[in-house]
Amino acid sequence: MNAISHELIAITNDRYINALSVCELLWRLAPLALEKPVTLVMDNARYQRCALVQELAGLLHIELLFLPAYSPNLNLIERLWKFVKKHCLYAKYHADFEALKTAITQCLEQTHTVHKQALDSLLTLRFQTFEKLAPVAG
Repeated sequence: MNAISHELIAITNDRYINALSVCELLWRLAPLALEKPVTLVMDNARYQRCALVQELAGLLHIELLFLPAYSPNLNLIERLWKFVKKHCLYAKYHADFEALKTAITQCLEQTHTVHKQALDSLLTLRFQTFEKLAPVAG
């Protein structure tokens, strides 16, 4: 997800996410690097930090920026998933897995239309920061 425009580039599957999934995303992002530098913000999942992913990112001129451990609120995609779960799962019934996948896909496809105003508020880059204070002598 573009942190400024909130444009979403999605790689989906109904299995496990692994290094090959991340590489597929890198290939989808690579054309964007021709216009502006691309930085991909990720958490610390092992499959994101592996040599295969890091080497491909270097080859494609995509910077990988890893968030500190246990900081999901810094990851905009985690906020998006919270929004999607609220709209697709909470108090909703889906007859089968296909219906659930369709609901999620439709929600994601509407990020720039139906859900734009709500997501612009939720996906802000304004974070509260704290300064490290000198130890108190005592």
